[in-house]
Amino acid sequence: MSIGNFVKRMRDIMRQDAGVNGDAQRIEQLTWMLFLKIYDDAESVWELMDDDFESIIPEALRWRNWANTDRSNVNMRKGDALISFVNNILFPKLQSLQLPPNCPRRKSVVKSVFEDIHNYMKDGVQLHEMLVLINEFDFSDPQETHAFGLIYESILKELQNAGSAGEYYTPRALTDFMATHVNLKPGDMVADFACGTGGFLNSARRVLEPQAAAGTNEDRELLSRSFFGIEKKPLPYLLCVTNLLLNGIDEPNIQHTNSLATNVQEFGEKDKFDVILMNPPYGGSEKSVIQGNFPEQFRSAETADLFMTLISYRLKKNGRAAVVIPDGFLFGSGAKRAIKERLITKFNVHTIVRLPTSVFAPYTSIATNVIFFDNTEPTKETWFYRVDMPEDYKHFSKTKPMLLEHLKELDAWWTDRKSISVDGFDKARSYTPEELKNNDYNLDLCGFPQEEEEILPPKELIEKYQADREARERVMDEMLSKILAKIGEAE
Repeated sequence: MSIGNFVKRMRDIMRQDAGVNGDAQRIEQLTWMLFLKIYDDAESVWELMDDDFESIIPEALRWRNWANTDRSNVNMRKGDALISFVNNILFPKLQSLQLPPNCPRRKSVVKSVFEDIHNYMKDGVQLHEMLVLINEFDFSDPQETHAFGLIYESILKELQNAGSAGEYYTPRALTDFMATHVNLKPGDMVADFACGTGGFLNSARRVLEPQAAAGTNEDRELLSRSFFGIEKKPLPYLLCVTNLLLNGIDEPNIQHTNSLATNVQEFGEKDKFDVILMNPPYGGSEKSVIQGNFPEQFRSAETADLFMTLISYRLKKNGRAAVVIPDGFLFGSGAKRAIKERLITKFNVHTIVRLPTSVFAPYTSIATNVIFFDNTEPTKETWFYRVDMPEDYKHFSKTKPMLLEHLKELDAWWTDRKSISVDGFDKARSYTPEELKNNDYNLDLCGFPQEEEEILPPKELIEKYQADREARERVMDEMLSKILAKIGEAE
């Protein structure tokens, strides 16, 4: 069965069910079922490798038993009996699993996955049809694993189309580039504190896997425990865990919580990481109770600002970071300026990459950048590089996304850095910390000299207008706060 046909048939089945409304619910419905199927297939492998393996899931609730649609299964449920079992037995018992002390992450993840997930289907006949289709795949088979990768991509596209409260999934080309330019090595602990569906963690896995395979047995064993993530929202969390399990990460250390809910000054060495790869949520507004977890000079309602501070507190000595940031962070004042000063004076901010505005199109037109830094020494030199739109592209889009080949010039420049000027405008240039300080830590440098006015669809135009307005308002608010503070001091 083709992947496109599989996804279409699943969608058609759920559309017939009165309990499932909209893409977001259809995605959640499909995903929790795929998770249990994938987890069951993974357990089959773990059982072969460990004679003493015991499932955390009660025997009657394992997919191979309750969801077995083979006609020889005398215990197979259909219709109302199936719906009743899922709603009244399966979900309540998985949500209330009793975890033993020091429970392995690959087991405890089952309970955490089901804490905020729902079964929306009301028709047992339709639900049984879903089970039949899913059972056609064996996810312990490498070929079928590849198939799920395509299913997974389809789910992500639908999730994007469904609109996910300001979350935008980073193009794989960008996550791969960032992961390959932070000097990953076996034994590194890699973190993403707003991991979404696990794009950055999987890019890091793809870099580390060949190294681990060519290394020692210890390197290979370490790989599965090398990734840490936090995701606040239930559906991306579920997708992330499923994604990592499918790709051989048997100990997916992904936490379902709010990364910003802990006072940053309480983090010790055990809470720090060798590598941090992130695209923090931006445009969000955090409550004062969350802002109170940060030193006063770094407090901001803007989510991206708080994440930048969080990263600086959780990066190990000699650790490396690559983070996607919006344009507003580069030129912003107030807390943004204080955060940038801390990064420049306490860390080595060696590279800032300016990205075309349409990298995240059509989901948002907010201009973004990537800041690369490490915790080795104070900054001695910061290079800026502008990635121009490919000649045959007017802009990136859903059908013409950014590809790794569009970053080839950047990749070549990375190892042979030199200043570049195009039509009298800087495309690449280095600045000293003194120059950045004298510019009041305005890092809006080597930007795009001019952009042709583009006529956008109404929805994208509104999103762009709102984003631009919010950025201007934040700058104005910060300026007013500074003025009021000065007035207060004078009085």
